[in-house]
Amino acid sequence: MHIRDFGVEMWMNEYENDCTYNLAETCVKSLTVDELVSLAGRGDDVWDDIRAMQLTYGAIEGSDRLRTGISGLYETIGLPNITITHGAIGANDLAINALVDPGDHVISVLPTYQQLYSIPESLGARVSICHLKPENGFLPDLDEMRAFAQDGVKLICVNNPNNPSGAVMGEAFMREIVAIAREHDAWVLCDEAYRGLNHAPYGQSFAPAMADLYEKGVSVGSFSKTFSLAGLRLGWVAAPEELITRISRRRDYNTISCGMIDDYLATMAIENREALLRRNLKIVADNAAVLDEWVQSEPRISYVAPKGGTTAFLHYDANIGSVTFCKRLLDEKGVLLLPGSAMDMEGWLRIGYCYAEDTSQLGQGLALVSEFLRNFD
Repeated sequence: MHIRDFGVEMWMNEYENDCTYNLAETCVKSLTVDELVSLAGRGDDVWDDIRAMQLTYGAIEGSDRLRTGISGLYETIGLPNITITHGAIGANDLAINALVDPGDHVISVLPTYQQLYSIPESLGARVSICHLKPENGFLPDLDEMRAFAQDGVKLICVNNPNNPSGAVMGEAFMREIVAIAREHDAWVLCDEAYRGLNHAPYGQSFAPAMADLYEKGVSVGSFSKTFSLAGLRLGWVAAPEELITRISRRRDYNTISCGMIDDYLATMAIENREALLRRNLKIVADNAAVLDEWVQSEPRISYVAPKGGTTAFLHYDANIGSVTFCKRLLDEKGVLLLPGSAMDMEGWLRIGYCYAEDTSQLGQGLALVSEFLRNFD
């Protein structure tokens, strides 16, 4: 099996530890363990619990308490519909491998997280790409998707909110995709790693979940972005029980179980999600305002303002490739962005704007980008 190099992860692995301003980071400012414990209103009993743990494999598919907490993010999903994975990256991998066989037809979008098209390609599927365009607000062209599906389709892959653009599909739009899939008895996998971070007040910040909208809908979730706990390396799949069983049989070969301490801390987060999400939504809103003010004042940058998540896709006016742009920016100014070519979108830059609680960090980094852009006057 041959699979393409993973552009985003290769770039981050090589450069993210060598910058002063990490504007490629996609998580909302990551929590310390102390901060998580404080948000949960807990005390020294947490350390007593952890010290008393016998470090066995633990609950193979995730503790009942953790999966019960996750089920509260959905309308129709119960414990049998959830399995815990090694991050959303593990969830996507397991779900696609459980669903796709050589020769299958898969529809995906671009730009998106590369797993959603490169893994099906590696499995021998024929992949049709719906190109997301700024003039459509970076939402899929439904007529294009319908045309691709006329040839038959096994799986449609999307993500919501979109990484990198921050576009958000509402319920009516998602139901249009469901109608296309249902007509062809296809599955829909929606990578929802940024779900809960719509740019709206708490209580209105969750986009609908694909697993709630469709009998063959698959929702992938993560503790990395919305919950600021990337270091736990925990995610999940929410899907019909029949697919969860298939995923679990495959999961036995590559995961066995996730860590007990990770499960414990993730449970604390999900059970105290209101406090955590209020914190994170404020960080997102404050930093998104700083980013928007900068874009409006920077003549060489344009974008479709994000409506969810922690990333935006910037179009730049400079006669230079995105990799060269980003390498020079890092070398000269200490600012890290992600080149669009890492997401198969040359001429663009992905920015992550929520890596710090203090908006001055973002502002300082953006000012340095402006200084750099003046080199092209």
